[in-house]
Order: sequence, then structure tokens, then C-alpha cells
Amino acid sequence: MWNTAVHAEFIHDHADYGFETPSVKFNWRTIKEKRDAYVRRLNEIYENNVKKAHIDIIRGYGKFTADPEPTIEVNGKKYTAPHILIATGGRPAVPPDSKIPGASLGMTSDDFFDLEELPRRSVIVGAGYIAVEIVGILSTLGSKSSLLIRQDKVLRTFDSMISSNCTQELENAGVDVWKHTQVKTVTKSSCGLLDVTVTSSVPGRKPTEGVIRDVDCLLWAVGREPNTEDLCLDQVGVQVDAKGHVVVDEYQNTTRRGVYAVGDVCGRALLTPGTAAVAGACLQALSTAVWAAQYRGLRRSCTLQSTWILPVLGPTRALASSPKVVGLHMQGLGCDEILQGFAVAIKMGATKADLDNTVAIHPTSAEELVTLR
Repeated sequence: MWNTAVHAEFIHDHADYGFETPSVKFNWRTIKEKRDAYVRRLNEIYENNVKKAHIDIIRGYGKFTADPEPTIEVNGKKYTAPHILIATGGRPAVPPDSKIPGASLGMTSDDFFDLEELPRRSVIVGAGYIAVEIVGILSTLGSKSSLLIRQDKVLRTFDSMISSNCTQELENAGVDVWKHTQVKTVTKSSCGLLDVTVTSSVPGRKPTEGVIRDVDCLLWAVGREPNTEDLCLDQVGVQVDAKGHVVVDEYQNTTRRGVYAVGDVCGRALLTPGTAAVAGACLQALSTAVWAAQYRGLRRSCTLQSTWILPVLGPTRALASSPKVVGLHMQGLGCDEILQGFAVAIKMGATKADLDNTVAIHPTSAEELVTLR
């Protein structure tokens, strides 16, 4: 879906390069059918790989039992092993109707893939990367889109430069960003569309209330919940936190010997508090130097569009003593491919001098990383 939006973005630039593209039409169902077929092929490939590895697939809902040894019961049959891995993942969270009346009328990022048509009017609630991705896709493909965020920026857990720039670029691209805003109620009108009542509370100002009418896509992207309920983890002594995430140490061990957990079911913090505290203390003790840059990518050099200044680099952090590179952030088209190679270099201990001594391949966006001064 992101690639689909990129095609639409290229079409927006065609006129600046001398191409006339009148009445370009987009068919949502075409890409949905192709996308779904692709996912089905992947599912078949993965399942075939499991079968080729002579791994037994047991279909059913598993739960732990109170047996002396860690045991899983599925469809009335018990399975015991010296090593059991919990990888049940998570699911998108939706506020309960008791907290936000009518919240259940909305959908989640899972439901997004069931949409049969491009929504005419979309409201996305959330400030994380899922909310940003989906609102960007819908807006670029032609849906009038609003993003409701509780604070003044999206991606607040990311680097501040990335967060600020992404918020600005969403607004530049035509997304209606409602800051300091929360949903109060959701109701369905007689025509089947949704009316979303919101409250905006800008610090220092009196709260105001508004209504976004005739919404055909209200999507909650307000976090995820772990799939741990009904697993009977207490039966085997596996500890969970207040939000239901399985507690693990730095080696993915749970609180029960021989039982491990990985992925979303563990939540975002995959280290024990003690290890995280030690790491935090070490980082606080390290002095760093920061390089940052922002420029217009070559693709935009001929266009009149002010959006998507590519890429944003920053900050690149290096230890003042070595100076070993310890962090690198990018934002913009092609950053996924660029960062993979630099990630290898950083893991191998690259220094700022190593980057400086690398010949810049011109004209590329990646060259900015080896010409930072």
C-alpha cells in the first residue's frame, strides 16, 4: 500500500518534468486484489517451508496446564517439552465503548486491509508509526484525511528532529492534523456514515469541542495489546506486567525455567529493568558529538512541490572520544535501503572518520552520510 502511495506521489510530480497526465484514475480494488493474492502466496510459502523442515503443525488454541512440567493443552491433548516458546503476538487496541461511546464503530489497522473501496473521508486516531503510515497512504491516494493526536507532534518516541519534520510534512501534504485532540463520542448517522465528536485542549486555552461529519473510515491506531489472556500463564508461573505483556530478561527467558517469549507479546521493552537502567546510565555517561543535515532530494529539484524534503539526516551521533558512530536516523524516500548498509557498518564499529573517508556516490541521497561536516 505504501508503494501504491509512492506511485501517486510520482504522478503529482509529472507535470513539473513536462509530462501531461490528465484524468489519471485510481482503482482501489485492483491493488487490493493483487495485494491479497501476494499475501496468500507468502502464507503458502511459509507453511510449505515449515512442512519441509518436518515441523508438526497443531491447529487449535493452546493454554498452559498445572502439570509439574511445562505443558500445553490443545484440543484436549497435552504436549510437554523442555523448551516452550510463547510467540502469540499482539492485536490493535480499541478504546471500550464505556470510555468512548461508539468507539467500536471504528476499525483498526487489521481492518484497513479489508476495505473494498478508497474511503472518501478518513479519520485516523493515533500518533505512532502505524497511524502515520495509514493516514499518509489514504491522503496521498485521495481520501480527505484527518489525524487526531493527543500532543503536538507525531512519532514522539522517535528522534525529535524526525518527529518535528514528519509532523510538518504531514501537514504540508494535506493531512488535517488535529493537535491536542481526543475523541469524545462516535455516532452513526442515518446514511450510515460516522460523526466523530472531538475535544481539543490546547495548553493554556479553554477546551473546545468539534464534530467531524460523514466519516466512512474511522481507524484507531492507539497501541497494541498482547495476546496473553486465556493462556493460563499463572498455571506455570510465567509473570506478566500490568498490561499483560510477558516479562522476560535479556535472553528472552520468562520467570519459569524452560519457557521463553519473543515479539509483541513481550511489549516494547525487551530487557529487564535492571539491564535497561544500566544501559541508560552508561549512555548518560557518554559524551557525544552530533551531526545533522536536511536537504531537498534530487527527485524534487525540478518540482514546485514543497513537501517531502528528502532526506532528513539527524542526528548522527559519535562518541567524542573514539569517535565511534553510535546512532543514525534518516527520514525520506529510499532510507530503508540506505540504512541497512550503514547499520552493518555501525555494528562493526565504524567511526566518523570511516564515513568521512568513504567516496561519495553522486548524485545520491546516501552520499550525504559521508559528506557530513
